[in-house]
Amino acid sequence: MTAGTALVVSAHSADFVWRAGGAIALHAGEGMDVTVVCLSYGERGESAKLWRQDGMTLDRVKSERRKEAENAAKALGVADVQFWDLGDYPIELSQASLFRLSDLFRKIRPSFMLTHSREDPYNRDHPLVSQFAQEARIVAQAHGHEPDVKVIGAPPVMLFEPHQPEQCRWMPNTLLDITPVWDKKLAAIKCMAGQEHLWEYYTRVALQRGAQAARNSDKKITYGEAYEAVFPHVLETLVPTEGRG
Repeated sequence: MTAGTALVVSAHSADFVWRAGGAIALHAGEGMDVTVVCLSYGERGESAKLWRQDGMTLDRVKSERRKEAENAAKALGVADVQFWDLGDYPIELSQASLFRLSDLFRKIRPSFMLTHSREDPYNRDHPLVSQFAQEARIVAQAHGHEPDVKVIGAPPVMLFEPHQPEQCRWMPNTLLDITPVWDKKLAAIKCMAGQEHLWEYYTRVALQRGAQAARNSDKKITYGEAYEAVFPHVLETLVPTEGRG
């Protein structure tokens, strides 16, 4: 029996790996069905290494990016990875795609959603996708949208870490210990051969967030991920889980 579902909305085919691979592996390992939607392959702006190869074409870049993401998703234990191919630099987010994502919300009924920061001056696709994903969640809660289909509740929305958080005005308020699944995240990172220059960078990010998490707990934590919660956490007690008993 699975422990619910989760939805990760990724602008490009590598974003879910760098920014949320630990969370995905952790929850998948606990029996949760995680669906990842890659809205774009990142074929124009995030595939420089591939474009340096002689005779490279757009279709070949997309194919390579898809293979990398599929391998990474397998390493993380993703239940379903989808590729919507909505363009890259710029991404094209139509109303039809919005309703498609809303329908997916209602179909899988996620316990939480992970997506991009609300701002990113270096990559406009990211905040557009953040707004798009959150709007789809709202539509999925609307009784007047396809009234014959049951609306969803209010799944928490967590915004994963952008490449340059200070410039994106992203404020981490949730720290996740991914030490037990770091090997899976690292394996997924190494699937993204087209962006090998980021492997070491995101290893350093994980170590930094792990150190930060350790300082904010009584646990020994080596690797971590950080998130910004959009909505307040609703709790049954203010006593931390590890402090109960």
